[in-house]
Amino acid sequence: MSEDHYRTLVDRVEFRHKIERSDFLGIVFPVASEEEFFAELALVQKKHFDATHHCWAFRLFAESRSRSSDAGEPSGTAGKPILAAIEGAALHDLGAIVVRWYGGIKLGTGGLSRAYRDTAAETLKLATPLDHYVYERVRVVVPFDAVSAVYRLVDPPHAVLVEQQYGEQNVFVFDVRTSLRDAFAAKLVERRLAILP
Repeated sequence: MSEDHYRTLVDRVEFRHKIERSDFLGIVFPVASEEEFFAELALVQKKHFDATHHCWAFRLFAESRSRSSDAGEPSGTAGKPILAAIEGAALHDLGAIVVRWYGGIKLGTGGLSRAYRDTAAETLKLATPLDHYVYERVRVVVPFDAVSAVYRLVDPPHAVLVEQQYGEQNVFVFDVRTSLRDAFAAKLVERRLAILP
């Protein structure tokens, strides 16, 4: 992971299995904010209202924010192991919920930790990762005789041409990875192209 690149998930994935007569359902999904995560958690709790526990963790790229909850399980046996699975997969902007239906056999703290971590990890293995980049928008005035030179600056996913406006002034709009913005601006200056504020 860099300051402007991380991996998240393409879509929601679920995985269900049984450990010592307890049913565990892992659910992982992409989220962009805490509010989005808690809205999804509320839906899962409503759908699986008959479950014994709804333990969870999420990790957001912005501000390197993460949280977890044991949701009534012994302290440290559910939320932190779920979060450890997310961190182990090097993913961000996602939530993970592990729903448990108690089957009558106590797993002990070590067994619980393994059950929650393994359920989250197995669910994440089924998910398709998605690369995400943080961009800055750059608007450039391009004379007609420089259009072909500007097209050569297009380099997805590092520099993406998102818009072209032809008229009295030709304006090209790029999304440039944050870490590459200064180098991109230097290339524009070399070509004597004006960057709009």
